[in-house]
Amino acid sequence: MLTLTETASTVVKTIIANESEAGNGGLRINADAVGGTQFTVAVTPAPETTDAVVEHDGARVFVGENAVTALDDKILDAQVGDDGSVRFAITEAA
Repeated sequence: MLTLTETASTVVKTIIANESEAGNGGLRINADAVGGTQFTVAVTPAPETTDAVVEHDGARVFVGENAVTALDDKILDAQVGDDGSVRFAITEAA
């Protein structure tokens, strides 16, 4: 299952905290097709019924049904730019 780095966990918690409509939600990642590698990312207040829920240090990531296979045994990392922009990266688990 997908794991999060400490940086990704912090970034996800910050994003959710800044979205008033997210409540106690999370970041949802889904793919364009089953096993696809074109991902969409959105802040949502709750997972969909078919989502896998990944929690790490208070950060919640909902992995959509289409993305579960592609993200199995992967690591989600994040980088924050000087301008506050965020880039997520997905890498292979060791």
